[in-house]
Amino acid sequence: QSAGVPHPGHTEIFAERTQTEKFCMAFLSDKINCSLVTVHAGYEQVPGLLNERRIAEVIELTRETHKKLLGKEPRIAVCGLNPHAGENGMFGNREEERIIQPAIDAMRAEGCDIVGPLPPDTAFTETQRRQTDAYVCMYHDQGLIPVKAIAFESAVNVTLGLPIVRTSVDHGTAFDIAWQGKADSRSLKSAVRLAARLAI
Repeated sequence: QSAGVPHPGHTEIFAERTQTEKFCMAFLSDKINCSLVTVHAGYEQVPGLLNERRIAEVIELTRETHKKLLGKEPRIAVCGLNPHAGENGMFGNREEERIIQPAIDAMRAEGCDIVGPLPPDTAFTETQRRQTDAYVCMYHDQGLIPVKAIAFESAVNVTLGLPIVRTSVDHGTAFDIAWQGKADSRSLKSAVRLAARLAI
């Protein structure tokens, strides 16, 4: 924004420049993969940004990408928005029942191997991760906290849905440690390798 660009990040910039309407931010690694329904939005804004169409869109983008990478139908886990995935309406405004579940049902009807909405606090356990190829998360930190806790050094930021391949590191610019020999290049190397795989 300080450069005069009216977008919160590169994801939105590339989508605009390529005139892409259906896209999403995702983070891929050999340990955990997460796609985001909403990205740079405050918590109070998230419920209003969720709708069945958008969630189904992100599920489909996630499915297409991982089917290409895995060579098979991926197992996708969708997180709920609220604690305990709403606990039958006890928490939140029944987003799980009104919005998330219908999107899951619609994608399942199209042949998607999908589970959810899962309680976010148990969605990323080791047992669940072994059964999951990719997660669809409702907001930024719901997906980014597990990704960076589990695979910070190797995860890759990918924009799904673009007509071009776009990968990036999963961290910021780190100007504060530039030219000090402290930078870790593993995420950058992973980004280059993944870009090559997606380009084939």
